[in-house]
Amino acid sequence: MTDRTPPRLLGPAEVRSLASELDLRPTKQRGQNFVIDANTVRRIVRESGVDGSDVVVEVGPGLGSLTLAILETGARVTAIEIDEVLAQRLPRTIQEYAPHQADAFSLVHADALRIESVPGPPPTALVANLPYNVSVPVLLHLMALLPSLRHGLVMVQAEVADRLAAKPGSKVYGVPSVKAAWYADVRRAGAIGRNVFWPAPNVDSGLVYWSHREPPSTEVSREEVFAVVDAAFAQRRKALRGVLKPLAGSADAAEKALVAAGVDPLARGESLTVEDFVRITESLPRVHS
Repeated sequence: MTDRTPPRLLGPAEVRSLASELDLRPTKQRGQNFVIDANTVRRIVRESGVDGSDVVVEVGPGLGSLTLAILETGARVTAIEIDEVLAQRLPRTIQEYAPHQADAFSLVHADALRIESVPGPPPTALVANLPYNVSVPVLLHLMALLPSLRHGLVMVQAEVADRLAAKPGSKVYGVPSVKAAWYADVRRAGAIGRNVFWPAPNVDSGLVYWSHREPPSTEVSREEVFAVVDAAFAQRRKALRGVLKPLAGSADAAEKALVAAGVDPLARGESLTVEDFVRITESLPRVHS
């Protein structure tokens, strides 16, 4: 009979002890704010919907607070850590705090923005406390790289969480909202206070839950659609007829493409769904000629 003794989780004393051992100075450059509250990491895992059938990718595991809580569900975890000191210590931390789950853990010492594959069985979930300065690029990169992902939950800066989950017509709806919607249905899943981190960040955090959906069915490429999205929001206050002129070749061509796509040429990007952007891209003469 297999011993299923659950992992021990990290609290404030354990986090500070590990940091002291490693002579760790958390850097703003890498967005290092470590969770010191066991209830918070359990809440993140609970909201993520991860269970023992999942293969989880975790980005920026740091000292292992969230990693241990994910392992508690029985899921497999592949952690991607860029920091060499943290990457070297984490496997030993897992052995010490979760000896019976250690076989379900693997580490990739790499930059999550630059990885081109993830070893092991295809990941089904992404759960991470993402560094604030790269949270959106990392999320979009992994969604594109790993089509096997079915669901996930990320903790990001509150304003970023709002943007990712925003719907058309919202003041904060923009490029992250549209691009995330290409891959997934996204919603806010709560807020996280500053006092559960060490060091405490200067911003509030939010949880974002997402579930996979099939990308829009179209002959144009994702890159072509995203180029139109980028153009539409580069000058938010301008009508689409004007901002799409460089892509279309002329304002008249842009207007014809918008009309053909069933979109008001005087509309702005913030009113459009990802499907609207697909139709516009399909209608533009120069994007896919």
